[in-house]
Amino acid sequence: MELSVSFPADNPPLSVIAAAKIAGIALSTDASLPSGSDPILRLASGEVLQGANTLLRHIGSIATLPSFYGPDRLEAEQIDKWLEFSSVFLSGSEFENACAHVDGHLILRTLLVGFNVSIADIAIWSALAGTGQRWESLRKSKKHQNLVRWFNSILAEYGDALNEVTAAYVGKRGLGKVPAAKEIVGSGNSKDSSAGVLQKENTTGFEIDLPGAKVGEVCLRFAPEPSGYLHIGHSKAALLNKYFAERYQGRLLIRFDDTNPSKESSEFVDNLLKDIETLDIKYEKVTYTSDYFDDLMKMAEKLILEGKAYADDTPREQMQKERMDGIDSTCRNNTVEENMAMWKEMIAGSERGLQCCVRGRLDMQDPNKSLRDPVYYRCNLDSHHRIGSKYKVYPTYDFACPFVDSVEGITHALRASEYHDRNAQYHRILQDMGLRDVQIYEFSRLNMVYTLLSKRKLLWFVQNGKVDGWDDPRFPTVQGIVRRGLKIEALIQFILQQGASKNLNLMEWDKLWTINKKIIDPVCPRHTAVIEEKSVILILENGPEKPFVRIIPRHKKYEPAGQKATTYTNRIWLDYADASSITEGEEVTLMDWGNAIVKEIKKEDGNITHLVGVLHPEGSVKTTKLKLTWLPDTEELVHLSLLEFDYLIKKKKLEEGEDFLDNLNPCTKHETLALGDANMRNLKRGEIIQLERKGYYRCDVPFLRPSKRIVLLAIPDGRQQASLNSSR
Repeated sequence: MELSVSFPADNPPLSVIAAAKIAGIALSTDASLPSGSDPILRLASGEVLQGANTLLRHIGSIATLPSFYGPDRLEAEQIDKWLEFSSVFLSGSEFENACAHVDGHLILRTLLVGFNVSIADIAIWSALAGTGQRWESLRKSKKHQNLVRWFNSILAEYGDALNEVTAAYVGKRGLGKVPAAKEIVGSGNSKDSSAGVLQKENTTGFEIDLPGAKVGEVCLRFAPEPSGYLHIGHSKAALLNKYFAERYQGRLLIRFDDTNPSKESSEFVDNLLKDIETLDIKYEKVTYTSDYFDDLMKMAEKLILEGKAYADDTPREQMQKERMDGIDSTCRNNTVEENMAMWKEMIAGSERGLQCCVRGRLDMQDPNKSLRDPVYYRCNLDSHHRIGSKYKVYPTYDFACPFVDSVEGITHALRASEYHDRNAQYHRILQDMGLRDVQIYEFSRLNMVYTLLSKRKLLWFVQNGKVDGWDDPRFPTVQGIVRRGLKIEALIQFILQQGASKNLNLMEWDKLWTINKKIIDPVCPRHTAVIEEKSVILILENGPEKPFVRIIPRHKKYEPAGQKATTYTNRIWLDYADASSITEGEEVTLMDWGNAIVKEIKKEDGNITHLVGVLHPEGSVKTTKLKLTWLPDTEELVHLSLLEFDYLIKKKKLEEGEDFLDNLNPCTKHETLALGDANMRNLKRGEIIQLERKGYYRCDVPFLRPSKRIVLLAIPDGRQQASLNSSR
């Protein structure tokens, strides 16, 4: 009976289509799902399955091929692990490591699992083939000969089916390159065009055309204000600039928009540069808007003399109301001499000057309010972090940005679409200045659920001691999310998957952490921890009289993770929750050891005090319900502090006018004390591990001495978890 699979044209489930073809299962395809969607399979019963691995398991279970999804549960579990591992080949920098891992596994094996071709082989084969030229180049080299041998043997056996599938869905540059691109509809403004841009997305990257761009002639700038640390929202702008500079072999400048001395500091400059380095952004040079202050003042004076700008002493609130209502300021018709006199008072920072500003004379009746005589200059007596108290007047962003863009030779200025109405102002100001125009390219601002991205609001948390600093793991800053355990590669994938769409995005953190898990899980070492509170001893009556040590892999499927020493004793620690789930006489599996039968459960006042059992080495892992982590009862164990975090605010999205102070989360940090295996003494700060059956963690404070705890920060894995406030 024919099945139907639907998927996005830019991300076909190659393994599913190949498996069905090999198994002789009729499968109709529909490439109409929107980009980013998971593939779905419609069954004859009307039931719908979703996700490539779920579909692949279904194909494997209904196929008539022998052991296509394993002859028993043990092999099926091994196959499942390879299905999960197959996604690692799509993680650019991990491709070589993934190939090396599979190559090592195949040294003494013909197939990945068992003695028959399984969906595990099809999943890994398809993942390699789906990278296109990258795999083909490696295949022709002398590297990973076991992997190449295996790949060629699968191709030799099922060549007709596999060649047909890859010809249809894989191009030289990888999976999803064959289908036609989709068009992103732009604003229609010829100067600010994102219009007519073709974006081709796929699992390994995406392509966006920059209108009017010529290879070797593009010049871009990333221009943060040094009033805070780089956060995930800024990262989108930074990485899009990086992408276009690399694609068009152009230049990228880092420019600090330091026009407000009241909010800026050298600390922020230093940390922004650190964050830019963390994002692996290569740039030609660093510049500052303050480098152009003299030129900007001359330009302001020129516009005053030409009647294109004027000085205004209207009180700020009144000025704002007049702009909203389209009412001319009483100063709009001042003489040039009056304007110049007020301008000189501003430059001197006099009492009179402090009452004034300089405004552009544009059009107070324009429906676009950004053109209603915007402010160009204001007085500010605060000291500037670079140039001290040399100036008493400072240009606004609206005035300085187009000037410096043009003077520095910027060809394309990337701006968030929230500034769309100010694009006309940008071009008009350049026109009045008599400078070369610059093409604006818009992209949507990145917003995250339960997250504040306003630097003013983030500063409040820092100044009021609600967080430990700008690198706090609860913060959306680059330093904060990296400290919490996010790999920069995951952030880059997450942002570039969105491309340069102008649709407003309110993104879920779960999606980002899911990408991160796919990167860290195949390679991060495994360790063991037991929660200290109410932990329970299991006495093994036939356990080893003298402790002995075995050397085992820190990651069973990733040899470069190294090895660890595991001590085996006749007294072992268990989590209280695990001990509570055992019944007397039950056989359980002790991970990395074998089976044991729990004969007695000792209690006092209803609480378990200890367990008594015997090792049962001949027992089968497949027959036990509980697979338990444990630690030996030795002096070598280390003490851990496990920290997990919650969002700083309790509402997904604050509406306009809502005060974030009314939506603060009362509990955003929770500590759990635990014991850890002795191997964790060697953890380095920043190292990511998995505590088996507990989750992923990043080492924040390594081992210093026995009396000081190792601090591990919990890394979200993309699954919805209960709030700390509801689960405590």
